[in-house]
Amino acid sequence: MAVAGATFTVAASPGSSLVAARAAETPAPVSAVSSRVETAADHSRLIFTLTGDVAPQARVAAAPPRVVVDLPEVAFRIDPREGRSAAGSKLIRSYRYGQFAPGRSRVVVDLSSPARIVKTACVAGQLEIELAPTSEAAFNAAVTQSAAQSVSLAPTQPAAAAPAPVAAPSDRPVVVIDPGHGGVDMGATGKHGEQEKAIVFEFARALAAKIEEGGRLKPVLTRNEDVFLPLNERVRIAHENNAALFLSIHADTLAEGHVTGATVYTVSARASDAEAARIAEKENLADQAAGLEIKESVEEVGDILHDLAKRETRAFSAQFSQALISRWKEAGSLNKNPSRSAGFVVLKSYDIPSALLELGYLSSEKDLARLTSPEWRDQAAGKTAEAIEAFFADRSREARAPQKPPRPQ
Repeated sequence: MAVAGATFTVAASPGSSLVAARAAETPAPVSAVSSRVETAADHSRLIFTLTGDVAPQARVAAAPPRVVVDLPEVAFRIDPREGRSAAGSKLIRSYRYGQFAPGRSRVVVDLSSPARIVKTACVAGQLEIELAPTSEAAFNAAVTQSAAQSVSLAPTQPAAAAPAPVAAPSDRPVVVIDPGHGGVDMGATGKHGEQEKAIVFEFARALAAKIEEGGRLKPVLTRNEDVFLPLNERVRIAHENNAALFLSIHADTLAEGHVTGATVYTVSARASDAEAARIAEKENLADQAAGLEIKESVEEVGDILHDLAKRETRAFSAQFSQALISRWKEAGSLNKNPSRSAGFVVLKSYDIPSALLELGYLSSEKDLARLTSPEWRDQAAGKTAEAIEAFFADRSREARAPQKPPRPQ
């Protein structure tokens, strides 16, 4: 069985010992093993303990105010809960970290108030990001200066060295499966440190395997590892692969721990309800969570949703949504209002039927137990694959159905 985008062990072949020897010579990436925030009256320091030294490049960004620190590849082996808040600091609200692009990592520091970068240095395995209070005017000036000097700093977009995964030519319809978030964009986090980006990635892999087993469709994953991927890039991958269906996978959190179950979203200019609007707004800020500016994407949404007046694609998306909800009833874990819609950027393609599947809520103990269960994942992935198969079967039957002759005048 071959799963598109999956990683497999390769049998030994002539020359494999030479490849292994060269791989052994490649130094392992530096690891981050802990982080902490130190505060004083006139400054705050975010400190990472590393297994080696790296060369950091830092800048400030606005909307919202934050500090972005680009690094060579670093393996962050830190509990993600450490960055949720920085108690005691008047400058640092929270921070996150992870892979940003092949060979590159990133730290994003959310600010509680305007700050200036006093120092960013790595000495003897200690990466220090020291910040001090500043005026709003001075902060805005620094943001402008950082933008002007962006050529000399790390690029604000992921490196172009990572081409979109493209499936080999096939006569099977292509289903692009999009595990949300990734890398520095962790997504939601459970109370025990569970990460949305990891949960949805494992589900996406299981779903791809189920689809491949069926033999009638070709699955492609938008990301094959824990790496950041901009929203527009996810859509581009679907177009690059001539996708016949696009399914984005997510798992959110809510303040209300009693809310449970899966929800299927389609795109619409006006959200179906307040909760759908909140979810869409949160997911549309994924690029911002990784330190990217999102002004162009936000402006683009209105035009895209206007173009989505193409009724056929939207009708197919709604048809798939209902097929998915029907199968998930058998999995026994649907939200009480499972069919919703809102202006999701990642569902913007006007010519590819698209949906977003929210597997459940990490804030619910019931959902969390399911989402972290291999047995449940296998069952739910199977039901999702059945829904996808049924969607294409229905479209095939509609295409073969004879057209009714026009009524006589």
